Amino acid sequence: MTAESHLDMVAGMDVSSEDTLHGKFLVFKVGSEEFGIEIRHVTEIVGIQKINEVPDLPGYMKGVINLRGRVIPVMDIRTRFGMSDRDYDERTCIIVVHVDGETSGLIIDEVKEVTEIADNQIEPPPGRSAQTGQYVKGIGKVNDEVKILLDVQRLFYA
Repeated sequence: MTAESHLDMVAGMDVSSEDTLHGKFLVFKVGSEEFGIEIRHVTEIVGIQKINEVPDLPGYMKGVINLRGRVIPVMDIRTRFGMSDRDYDERTCIIVVHVDGETSGLIIDEVKEVTEIADNQIEPPPGRSAQTGQYVKGIGKVNDEVKILLDVQRLFYA
């Protein structure tokens, strides 16, 4: 799917109340793993675009983009998780999220879907010894697959 079709999918959701978004996650790939973030944090999905570097940012913060007149800092999830770099391609997207009054972008390899995961299908994260463990909110079970559910707030502030 393209960034535009995923944007249409997110835009078509009923965001009139927090309850309608409970249990809904935007699932995306980074490397061979599938991750999910709560859809309530997602404002839009855009294709990769020119990123302006800013001096003195942490290495995982790639810089800022100008999105329709708004300057938005962007983080590369691969770099944040200590994964090897790869060239951006036509599937690379920026997920624009709004957390604690701040808008930021997450650069990911590929958007997969919006899925619902019931609370009873989410388990606590395993031991936090892995480098990405501090950002993991839980492990969602969807059919025979698992989705690593991320705490978006901790991605930026941990």
